[in-house]
Amino acid sequence: MDARCRALDVLTLCDPAEKAAAARALFDEARTGSLPLAPQARLSEPHGVPGRPQRPRLVPPDEVPRRSPHTPHGRAALLHAIAHIEFNAINLALDAVWRFEAMPAAYYLDWLQVAAEEALHFTLLREHLRSLGHDYGEFDAHDGLWAMAWKTREDPVARMALVPRTLEARGLDATPLIQDKLRRAEDLRAVEILDVILRDEVGHVAIGNRWYRWLCEREGLDPVAHYGELVRRYQAPRLKPPFNEEARRRAGFSDEELAYLLGDV
Repeated sequence: MDARCRALDVLTLCDPAEKAAAARALFDEARTGSLPLAPQARLSEPHGVPGRPQRPRLVPPDEVPRRSPHTPHGRAALLHAIAHIEFNAINLALDAVWRFEAMPAAYYLDWLQVAAEEALHFTLLREHLRSLGHDYGEFDAHDGLWAMAWKTREDPVARMALVPRTLEARGLDATPLIQDKLRRAEDLRAVEILDVILRDEVGHVAIGNRWYRWLCEREGLDPVAHYGELVRRYQAPRLKPPFNEEARRRAGFSDEELAYLLGDV
């Protein structure tokens, strides 16, 4: 079996712990060359993509309760929401591997690495949740990340533009603010975990930026102008400040792209 077929198999797994462990093992095998990548293979989508546990219950975003960290229950709900994002991010990275054929080998290795790192993030957050007397699945969650992945399933340019470098990049802005709240709640272990996540997410967004620009160059598209068109076409959210400009620059956003976010172009 090749790495892309394996990525699809891991994507269909429903048990979160099993999926996280399998994603990390898959990257280890792929980066050592023990699994061929098979970039030209066109794979068929099976039923059950993505695999998910029965809980958490998925509700519309405006029905997810507010998550204040100032009480133990509210802090657990906040950390659960972040864990849910990281679980979805495993699925998003695996989907980028199996779904889009005829990309360079580096593309597949990049997204397998992302899947493995998101699996680590999820595992760290779940372990911490358990130390607080809770577990993944206890709180309601929404499906906004996967909804955009599904909308962009036929266009890798749109997928790179609107998932890693739009929705996931929002974490670069939000994480320091969340860390400040968790420090005030004296949850220093959660702050440490978010340090790991923020460090890695800069790299993940940079991967999204790299492959978005590579695809735009291949197709003769202007990255900034086409991004605005994709936002309109797929009804992506127009992001609002404050932005973590330092982290976004490290993730590869240009001055022109930051100006677009700030509404200056």
